[in-house]
Amino acid sequence: MSFQRSIRLWPLTLLLFLLACQPQTIVETVEVTRMVENTVVETRVIEVAGEEVAVEVTRVVEPTAVPVPQGGHVIYSNFADANTFNPVLGNDQASSDVYSLMFLGLTQLDPFSGSIVGDLAESWDISEDGLTYTFHLRPDAVWSDGTPVTAQDVVFTFDAINNDAVASPRRGDFASVASWAVVDDQTVEVTMSALDCTILANIGTGIIPAHVYGSDPTAIPENPENTAPTVVSGPFQFQEWVADDHVTLAANPTYFRGAPNVATWTMKVYADQSAELAGLLAGEATYTSPVGPAFVSVIEGQIASGTPLSMRKYFDNGFTFLGYNLANPENPQNGWDDLDGDGKYTEGEPPLPQDPHPILGDLAVRQAIANSIDYQGIINQVAFGQGGPIVANVWPSIEWAYNTELEPYTQDLDKARQILDDAGWVDSDGDGVREKDGKRLSLSLMTNAGNEKRENIGVLLKDVLAQVGIEIQLDFLEFGTVVQRLVGQTYDMIVIGFGGGAPDPDDTNLFSYINDEPGAGFNFASYYNPVVEENLAKGKAVAGCAEAERAPYYHSNQVEIYNDLPASFLHVDLENTVWWNNLEGIDPNVWSREYNVQEWYFTN
Repeated sequence: MSFQRSIRLWPLTLLLFLLACQPQTIVETVEVTRMVENTVVETRVIEVAGEEVAVEVTRVVEPTAVPVPQGGHVIYSNFADANTFNPVLGNDQASSDVYSLMFLGLTQLDPFSGSIVGDLAESWDISEDGLTYTFHLRPDAVWSDGTPVTAQDVVFTFDAINNDAVASPRRGDFASVASWAVVDDQTVEVTMSALDCTILANIGTGIIPAHVYGSDPTAIPENPENTAPTVVSGPFQFQEWVADDHVTLAANPTYFRGAPNVATWTMKVYADQSAELAGLLAGEATYTSPVGPAFVSVIEGQIASGTPLSMRKYFDNGFTFLGYNLANPENPQNGWDDLDGDGKYTEGEPPLPQDPHPILGDLAVRQAIANSIDYQGIINQVAFGQGGPIVANVWPSIEWAYNTELEPYTQDLDKARQILDDAGWVDSDGDGVREKDGKRLSLSLMTNAGNEKRENIGVLLKDVLAQVGIEIQLDFLEFGTVVQRLVGQTYDMIVIGFGGGAPDPDDTNLFSYINDEPGAGFNFASYYNPVVEENLAKGKAVAGCAEAERAPYYHSNQVEIYNDLPASFLHVDLENTVWWNNLEGIDPNVWSREYNVQEWYFTN
């Protein structure tokens, strides 16, 4: 308890005179005490030289801060398990949900604006020519074993991402980086080969501890640290993983922003979204994100009836899409000509023509599919209204780069049939499936089992494409298998989504040939377009990175991708996070869901 004191005197002039002129003893008695809000008011009678003077004394009471409750176990529900806890190797959302709480990057997204701010990097300097970035690390960041996080860890992580033996899916983020080096323990210098407005976002990958791996990147691929890390830098540290059931992390007492208030954070894995909802409502889980669109009304009804739950909705920075493999899934190849034979893309290596997909390599087939899809029906019937339209590869929240002149594809089955007829795909035997040159128009469509929205989209697509003579085989697979086949480029079509993207329209990782690398790169469509390549290069090389100057390149790319159809973009997801009200401090939004997780606490 602390106090601030003020005094009001009656009569003031008399008291001052008495105090100044009379040396006699002052006798003070308290006659009245009362409380006004947070202020104690005392009326005192002071006797000075036989005269009584009334004095009002106020004391502002500042309440003693109540300690935030400690302990408790946060449980996050999901219907997909992680594959790795190493950010250098991670290529799926479930894994990222876990390792992002253990490994910090140089940079991160500001949770309120989406702009790039520091994480392990306290600050950075950029040279006048824009080609050299000097990062200054936080001096208070330490690994959970007490070892300081240093520039050596950053350089080791960057070395690992770009090491052939590691085959990191993050390698493409370094396409415009010429070198990186340790200046001193707290300083890293990154030198660019060209201007790149996206570099601060691209090199935000979680940093891993060099001393744990013996500073040897080749020790990473089969290292047990990938699934049971012993040393971390984030708010939580690894405790336990039971595959397909749960992964539990414990509070990290060495976290530089302060140890979390809760004792543990667990990701509990459910079979599907229905089971996940049941688990949440039964109190097995503390929060989930997102609730399947079919169940949003259930949660809203629970809240309306007084169930102590909260829900927050926001349009995601991402999209749900139907992806096409443009290359032969029986013969996955790198998208570039490996002139130096080092197995990875080197600047200047040209694109390599791909062995095309025997069906989807035909643009007419992709056009027919795109014109068959009931986009609004998917939003209304499958996503239950929890989505918005999108025309191409840039999400609408990036307003300055979004091409508003393009009209979204709409369903036109007659047009789809005509496109196939004109391309020579005909149903010559009358069995309902078209053929061309003896090849049946039959394709497989995969998505991850348990994601009921994606499964339902698959069923809807199968039904509607049958109406134009395209046969679809549905493959609902375990998520890890989906990711393996997708990145390995051994698939025909996929319903999947990207979410939580940075507020920048550059998607070199998805649509540039330099990231067409089976087993590692994210250009799993094997897409190549020289106009797109040129726009991507110019769009991120604008001096000063002014949005108005960058926008035309991305507007142009949306036209190219809209016409080329490496994917059909179905909708932007209206995401949500739901949590029990006894969890305080949670503040989910489009940019970050757990940015302040160390501040969360339970009220009971």
